[in-house]
Amino acid sequence: MFVTENTWKHDDIYSNGVKLHYVSQGEGSLMLMLHGFPEFWYSWRHQIPEFAKDHKVVAVDLRGYNDSEKPANQSAYVMDEFIKDVKGIIEGLGYNKCVLVGHDWGGAIAWCFAYAYPEMVEKLIVLNIPHPAKFAQGLRTPQQLLRSYYIFLFQLPWLPELVLQQLDYQMIENLFTGMAVDKNAFSKADIEAYKDAAAKRGALTATLNYYRNVFQQKLLSESWGVLEVPTLMIWGEQDTALGKELTFGTEAYVRDFQIKYIPDASHWVQQEKPELVNQYMREFLQ
Repeated sequence: MFVTENTWKHDDIYSNGVKLHYVSQGEGSLMLMLHGFPEFWYSWRHQIPEFAKDHKVVAVDLRGYNDSEKPANQSAYVMDEFIKDVKGIIEGLGYNKCVLVGHDWGGAIAWCFAYAYPEMVEKLIVLNIPHPAKFAQGLRTPQQLLRSYYIFLFQLPWLPELVLQQLDYQMIENLFTGMAVDKNAFSKADIEAYKDAAAKRGALTATLNYYRNVFQQKLLSESWGVLEVPTLMIWGEQDTALGKELTFGTEAYVRDFQIKYIPDASHWVQQEKPELVNQYMREFLQ
């Protein structure tokens, strides 16, 4: 039986000098969930009740997003700070390790955190985000450069904010329904929730700053060793932003690696195919 949304608890935690909002449910060992762009904790609405059966599930709003604090300086949105945020959340909740789950930007942070603090990650689950080394390689190919055009567009000042705000945040809706294979995966209420989160004061600039700092970060430049943390990658094959080929050869970077492809799902894999994603996560954790 699924635990209901009524038992979800909203709270704030101070980590790395920033107030971060999160939703939690359940008791037990910690499962920490990190969302991507342009999302917030709500992206995990189908996973929270399932894994709250045997974990304390915490789905956080990353810094700059939704109800989390939005530091004004662009320099606040770099990987070193994101890693410190995650460490502070785990320790602030009274744990020394967790099962770390990440999608999109949250997945990039999860990869980097697992390298920085492998002893704090019991198991790593990443969804539709390649290993940083594979993404860096991909950006040297014409097909992935074409898919990643938005990263370059987001480097511009103020114009991306303007585009995303137009016509009642229509672009936010397009990012979800336009990319999704199953358009019914997002209800009108879901889209409104994402628009409302994006419309919070300072949120658009804060979330775009993740991209504006991407080329100055070790994410794309550092040489990567072999990760010792057991890792599951789940990949919706119809991702228009990230090509499936970015997953090939990941086992060279992870000692204990599994991958599950979902042919009829997009970048928004855990929202389009929640039952299957939950099943693959469950099998991996057992």
